[in-house]
Amino acid sequence: MQWITLFKKELVENIRNFKWIWVPLVMILIATMDPVSSYYLPQIIDAVGGMPEGTEFQLPDFAPSDVVMMSLSQISSIGVLVIVLMSMGTISGERKSGASELVLVKPVSYTNYITAKWAAVLLLTLTALALGMLSSWYYVNLLFGYLSFGALLQIIFFYGLWLALVVSLSIFYNTLLKIPGLVAFLTIATILVMKLITTIFSHLLEWSPNNISGYINQMLISGSVPSELTGAAIVTIAMIILLIAGSIYTFKSKEMAN
Repeated sequence: MQWITLFKKELVENIRNFKWIWVPLVMILIATMDPVSSYYLPQIIDAVGGMPEGTEFQLPDFAPSDVVMMSLSQISSIGVLVIVLMSMGTISGERKSGASELVLVKPVSYTNYITAKWAAVLLLTLTALALGMLSSWYYVNLLFGYLSFGALLQIIFFYGLWLALVVSLSIFYNTLLKIPGLVAFLTIATILVMKLITTIFSHLLEWSPNNISGYINQMLISGSVPSELTGAAIVTIAMIILLIAGSIYTFKSKEMAN
């Protein structure tokens, strides 16, 4: 009951901050940008003056899987940045302003406090991802060819795990620091370091969460879920659990020390 109350409080706060409006809208925009611009690129070029005389320009024939991966690529860069910026003050902002102390002075469980905030941010993130990819899927089917709805659900599920890890990283740094900007910086830095380590030791880290996008591409091409994608999903879930457990322990230790 206490968890539900805290969760509803977070949902209401996100609605009041208009996060339930601008986060999905941004995700829809960046997910549909590549499919639409790729299809209408010749018309766009003509509208701005065309190519120099004698220049030949021919677009490649994009497969539906190629175009939907363009959308996923945009979410992997701009979308992740939006999620980090949206979540960077979830706990650190309240700790800095003293709002968390007003909540925790009551008999509120640290576990409920952390997990309710994590779940509220995650629900917003996954909803925005689903709406963005659904919009992309619509334009892909309309302009480039058929991509099954089942494939779309698989993309949302597996890539949703990666975004859940991003949210968990942000929540973890939220419990460590009281400066939202530093939370965002360390979250992004950690993602970049993970990507660098995965690239250097790719032969050893086949199940790295950073490989999920690449394995999703393989899944779309082959029509079946690669075993490496399943392994990466399991590792990602394990990391999420560890980060949430670490967040609860860190936050409890800091609040009790204060």
